[in-house]
Amino acid sequence: METQQELISQQIHLLGNMLGEVLIEQEGQALFDRVEEVRALTKAMRQGDEAAEAALQQVVEALSLDEAYGVVKAFASYFQLVNLAEEQARVRALRNRARANHSDGDPMRETISAAIMDLQRQGVTAGQVQQLLDRLLVMPVITAHPTEAKRRTVMVKLARIAGKLHELDTVALTPDEWTAAIDLIAEEIASLWQTDETRTHQPSVLDEVRNSLYYIEHTLFELAPQLYIEMRRALAEAYPGHDFNLAPFVHIGSWVGGDRDGNPFVTLAVTEETLRTQKALALRLYRSVIDAMYGVLSTSERFGVSDELRASLSADAALFPVEAQRFAARYPGQPYRQKMAFVYQKLLATEEGSSRPWRADRLAHPVEYGSAGQFLQDLRLMQDSLAQHRGARMARGRLQDLITQVETFGFHLATLDIRQHSERHASAVAELLGRYGLVASYGDLSEHQRHDLLTAELYNPRPLTPARLDFSPATNETVELFRLIRRAHERLGPRAIDSYIISMTAGASDVLIVLLLAQDAGVADSLDIVPLFETVRDLENAGAVMEALFTNPVYLAHLRARGMRQQVMIGYSDSNKDGGFLAANWALHRTQRALVTVCRRHGVALTLFHGRGGTIGRGGGPTNEAILAQPSGSVRGSIKITEQGEVVADRFANPHIANRYLGQVCNAVLRAAHRSDQGSEIPTAWSRALDELASRAEIVYRQLVHDNPALVAYFHAATPIAEISQLNIGSRPARRKAGAQIADLRAIPWVFAWTQTRVNLPGWFGLGTAFSQWAGDPLEPDADRDRWTLLAEMYRDWAFFRTTIDNAQMSLRKADMHIARLYAGLADEATRQDIFPRISAEYEITERALLHITGHDQLLDNERWLQTAIRLRNPYVDPMNYIQVALLRRLRHTGDPDEAEALRSVILLSVNGIAAGLRNTG
Repeated sequence: METQQELISQQIHLLGNMLGEVLIEQEGQALFDRVEEVRALTKAMRQGDEAAEAALQQVVEALSLDEAYGVVKAFASYFQLVNLAEEQARVRALRNRARANHSDGDPMRETISAAIMDLQRQGVTAGQVQQLLDRLLVMPVITAHPTEAKRRTVMVKLARIAGKLHELDTVALTPDEWTAAIDLIAEEIASLWQTDETRTHQPSVLDEVRNSLYYIEHTLFELAPQLYIEMRRALAEAYPGHDFNLAPFVHIGSWVGGDRDGNPFVTLAVTEETLRTQKALALRLYRSVIDAMYGVLSTSERFGVSDELRASLSADAALFPVEAQRFAARYPGQPYRQKMAFVYQKLLATEEGSSRPWRADRLAHPVEYGSAGQFLQDLRLMQDSLAQHRGARMARGRLQDLITQVETFGFHLATLDIRQHSERHASAVAELLGRYGLVASYGDLSEHQRHDLLTAELYNPRPLTPARLDFSPATNETVELFRLIRRAHERLGPRAIDSYIISMTAGASDVLIVLLLAQDAGVADSLDIVPLFETVRDLENAGAVMEALFTNPVYLAHLRARGMRQQVMIGYSDSNKDGGFLAANWALHRTQRALVTVCRRHGVALTLFHGRGGTIGRGGGPTNEAILAQPSGSVRGSIKITEQGEVVADRFANPHIANRYLGQVCNAVLRAAHRSDQGSEIPTAWSRALDELASRAEIVYRQLVHDNPALVAYFHAATPIAEISQLNIGSRPARRKAGAQIADLRAIPWVFAWTQTRVNLPGWFGLGTAFSQWAGDPLEPDADRDRWTLLAEMYRDWAFFRTTIDNAQMSLRKADMHIARLYAGLADEATRQDIFPRISAEYEITERALLHITGHDQLLDNERWLQTAIRLRNPYVDPMNYIQVALLRRLRHTGDPDEAEALRSVILLSVNGIAAGLRNTG
């Protein structure tokens, strides 16, 4: 039998050959030969052939723009296909593992079933499990952060190829069927070749909404019942005879159309249209399910029908008299089919009513569903009637799947979070209070004075704003946003928008302002107000801010209305950009511990919202491992996690991988929640060591990034940041405000640029110096052996430290100082000599330190498959880096606008190709 490695090699070889054939068909033998020449030279270079590198440089420099475009597109297309083959290999491995585990009688690792079985084996009672289930919530939140470098058109084509690869793997095809499948793949590859990789225009916010809904429509909608079924089966197997109360525990959130922080294109009209678009898709998805269920619910009335269902049919017939006659004639003696037909008709009417813009005076027509709850009521009438009349199998089959989908997605489909910067709220309240003469200059008040003023205003029963707004446009929009939230609750229910996130929260007053505006609109009791702590300093102050809020009587009243539950969001991206990798990670860990302590002291149930990106420099890495590495008490059964950019496609484009990913997250949350109930503390020596190490690492990081003026010049010269800013991958600007400073740049393009140049600086810089200053050089005789032993012990026994070090290992292994030196050559001599030697030296000392701590001979010895994947990918990524550097040099020296535009086009293609090769953008 062929090994997994042999199978994936065969599939990659198959796809590579097909791409080669398409390349010759489309561009000719000459370009194919050029691609092969570049590939051979790169492989030889990687094997230490210095002459090969010189030849490669010469070939790349001599490429015409058309040739450069063709070579880059060939390698970029190759990686798109390789990524599909690797995904299918993961699916194949998961299927084989599931079969093997089933034969052994044990559930597969890191699944929902494995978590429940682990709890049972640890002696957790059914009652204790029920308590865990009562608070279980896993909410991936899809964001529109511009890190997805693939167009939706390309993603759809790749999804079709992925489907055929899965078919080749899992279906016993006849020779003719095999040939047909291969022909279809070849057709899609040819179509991909003729499709522009980069968008010709910047996507609108509503384009991003439609992109995000693709994953719900094609993957997550069908996946929700599968997770519910797995949990039901696992509970029945581990705790036979116990009837658990189980509600859907995975819900989907979204920021797309609601995140207005720094994005002027997210307007009130866009947010309303987003909500209406989501509802329209939800209704269409439900109608599609019902269409497929008519054949299932063909039960004859001779088996019996409940009185409640008969009464419901009579009521429906009164609403739809013409349709009732048609349904009775078409489905004689089939009450469930007739009921489903009425349900379908109501959904149609609801969809028609939802297509019109919202008006304050419009109420649901009697033939429409006023809420998803009414829809559920009809479905449960059928389910109860079936269960009472020998139809239990149908009741708990596809009908239950539909009920689970409605309970999960409602009419809102995905819960839309609203996010806005704290400065925007402060500006609005300053204008409002100034208009009424309550304060001359709100901005000049101290935090204590703001706190007292806002508290008094919250106690004041008079309205804060008039019905007709006549303030500045910015203030009018801020106030009207809360009124839009009220309308969303009236039309879609409170789950449509249940969280308001405050970017750059620095004090309790930032939260009280939002509570005041929410109270004025009448939504304070139905909206979680979520502070987002982003910088290292704000993270360190988060516990004190929450203490001030929890001891404020008016905020405590709000908490009681919300069931004494508090969401707090912590930002990984900006904290890393602010203080560096280790300081940010340790600040995030300490913040969570502080938040757990303050919430326990006040009897508040904490839900942490993790603002994680895709790359290590933005909080990325294996999510399940990250959850298990959180401090005790920080994951008590509920968690929210942002899913950003290319990570959304990686995790949710393939339904098998999406199932595995969400199963892993649920597994980790269940295990972490049980551990939180037990409680645990880390040794004081570990905590003190991290305090010192994080402080040293932050100093080193800030000296390079924030305190050295040359870094700004280097970053703009030695990375493609200007070109990345022109990539049409998001509606949001690359900078929060105009300016050339690092502080003005968003975290995403900051990380994206370092990734393209193979430096990956945000994922490791400062670690090596911190370790060597604290414990000495591990290779020198005067090193502090006790401290190095302590670090090795922390890596072995502390999940947080191990995850941090392993993530740094991954960043270092993906980095390549040889390629990075090419980009450094784009900067002037003085700037280059000021910056790059520091980066290169820090890389070497960090690598040495990590190998000593882990005991590895090479980075990622604990992840051999990843180590091998990076090694095999490098010779195919390198050519795109060489070409990108050559084209950047030409772009920065040309005075011809037409040539500059043509050069940018190929550079942007190389950006996409490198992102595909490294499987990372921002």
